[in-house]
Amino acid sequence: MSCGFARAVGRQLVRNSCKVGAQPHSFVHAPFRAPRFLLSRLSSSMSFQKHEVIPDVLDAAPPAVAKVQFAAAAAEEGNVLTPTLVQTAPTVTWEDEPGKLYTVVMTDPDAPSRAEPTYREWMHWIVVNVPGSGKVAEGDTHRGYVGAGPPSGTGLHRYVVLVYKQGDRIQPSETPRLSTQQSDRPKSNIRAFAAKYGLQLVAGNFFQAEFDDYVPELYKTFTD
Repeated sequence: MSCGFARAVGRQLVRNSCKVGAQPHSFVHAPFRAPRFLLSRLSSSMSFQKHEVIPDVLDAAPPAVAKVQFAAAAAEEGNVLTPTLVQTAPTVTWEDEPGKLYTVVMTDPDAPSRAEPTYREWMHWIVVNVPGSGKVAEGDTHRGYVGAGPPSGTGLHRYVVLVYKQGDRIQPSETPRLSTQQSDRPKSNIRAFAAKYGLQLVAGNFFQAEFDDYVPELYKTFTD
């Protein structure tokens, strides 16, 4: 085989330049570069494990990171935001499939505190039959959005936003709740909900927040 020809078998190879005196078959290994999507998934898996979203909420990390954008801030795999910044529902985007329906949720596994999560999980948001990425407002709201409201003195809470692909249109049997209603939100279980309706996890993200001056105002909006 001449110096002008090379074949990579099983790994990426780089041919030495054909300089005078170069030996045939002379190769050096190029540094391995993992595909970007694998690096993103690895980073996501590590952050979900580091903050113990696995196993407190999920058994495994989402296959992809969802973009969760609030009016003036974004979730970034465990960054700290404030209740003031997340008062209103975010825009959630992910890599979707044409014609598929999705369920989007936000859950808090640290109610009333991470040290004593006796109300795990407190379900802040469930929207089903979402027709695609960025279209949560077009879905059917099952649990109206409630922003982060960690009680004073309970430290940081994790708020986990997850996107599930549906097999078909679903109609949850549980009673829907408005944003002003707390009923049926404590002691929820997203694993059980996903299993019940045949949902497939496709993306996720999360942030952390602790008490600020907005929380008492949030509590005043509840009617039950």
